Amino acid sequence: MRLNYLFIALIFFLNCEDKQTSKENENTISKDSIVETSKSKPKKKKKPTSEYPVLTDDNAMDFFLEYDKEHKENKVRITTDFGTIDILLYDKTLFHRSNFIYLTKRKYFDGTQFYRVVKNFVIQGGSSDDYNIAKRRRKIGHYLLPPDTKRGFTHKRGAVSMPSSEIENAYKLASPFQFFIIQRPGGADYLDGDYTVFGEVTDGMDVVDKINAVETDEGEWPLQNVYIRKVEIIE
Repeated sequence: MRLNYLFIALIFFLNCEDKQTSKENENTISKDSIVETSKSKPKKKKKPTSEYPVLTDDNAMDFFLEYDKEHKENKVRITTDFGTIDILLYDKTLFHRSNFIYLTKRKYFDGTQFYRVVKNFVIQGGSSDDYNIAKRRRKIGHYLLPPDTKRGFTHKRGAVSMPSSEIENAYKLASPFQFFIIQRPGGADYLDGDYTVFGEVTDGMDVVDKINAVETDEGEWPLQNVYIRKVEIIE
């Protein structure tokens, strides 16, 4: 009889151990499941926002008015395939000077071209048929600059001026991405009052002459591209 009691007690003890082991196993699986489900999904990286506003006809003038207060530089150097051209930008033509400095600092002009050459008259730069330049423009914005022609500056030889937009343009609003340099000896005073002179060449007119001498097609585009490798601010 005593043996029977011992046998029953042994079976009860073993059953208890099996249940305890089973509970531990359940707890372990449950714990692992919690850890697995609690893993957070990686967060998507936010696209960096530009520190520059996209300029439009509505905000460009206010932007350049403020920009002028902190960015007073007025000398730039254009590096071309034929050499360098140094330019002094006029402080009196505030919006045009600020615009040119702004585009220079944003490296807009780097890789553009002197895309129009008229013999014994002018070389015109700041554009290109490269898709990347068009993409660069879109990032900067779409805007025009008002004329500023009553400062006493004339289209003398070496004058730097801004062409009107190609769109129908009764008010001669200027295309901010382009500029032209008068190459003609004696200048082109008949342009005064129609286009804004906002600077002058101080060194490198020999380079302007070399560019003006290149062969062009019927559309006045050089047969061999004349690149503006970079435009930089100088002291």
